[in-house]
Amino acid sequence: MARSTDSFFIRAAGNSAVGAFQQIEVDLGAYVDALGKSVLRIHSIAVQNYPGTIGEDWVITANSEANVTWQLTTQTQAGLVSAQDRSVVSTGRLDIANNAAGGGFTFLSNDADILPQDWTNGYLIAVESLYLGIEGDAQLADANVAIVMECTVETLSQQAAMALALSQQ
Repeated sequence: MARSTDSFFIRAAGNSAVGAFQQIEVDLGAYVDALGKSVLRIHSIAVQNYPGTIGEDWVITANSEANVTWQLTTQTQAGLVSAQDRSVVSTGRLDIANNAAGGGFTFLSNDADILPQDWTNGYLIAVESLYLGIEGDAQLADANVAIVMECTVETLSQQAAMALALSQQ
C-alpha cells in the first residue's frame, strides 16, 4: 500500500471494571501488512476519561483520592507497564481528589505522559493489533477511557524498518 497523505482516525474505548486491569484489542489488520510492507503511523492521540455515563460527574468519598491509568501497547499485557517496556506507545493517568466533607471532587488532573505527538515523526506501528489497557481504583470502578488516534498508512521503507528494529516491537 502506498503512502497516504490524508490522515484518518481510529477509535477505541475500554472500562476500568472494579479496580482490576482490563485490556481491549484494537484491530489494525486493515491498515498493517508487514509482508506487504504496509505500516501505520500514529501522529497523535486524544484521550477522553469519563465516568460510567457521559455527562455524569466524578464522585469519590470525602477525604480520599482515586485514579485511572491507561496504556496503549503493541503487545498484550497482564497489567500496567512502564515506559521501559518496548511495547509502550502511549500512557496517561487521571487523578481525582476530594478534600471536602461530601461526595464529588475538589481536584482533578489529567496527564498523558507519553504521546506520539511528542515525537518528531509520530509513532510507527508494524503490528496488526494494539492493546488499550485500563486500571482504576475501586472508587472509579466504572471509569471509561476513549482514545482517538490520527493516523496515516505508508509503505515500510528500509529506514523505517531499521527504526522499528532498533526501537520497538
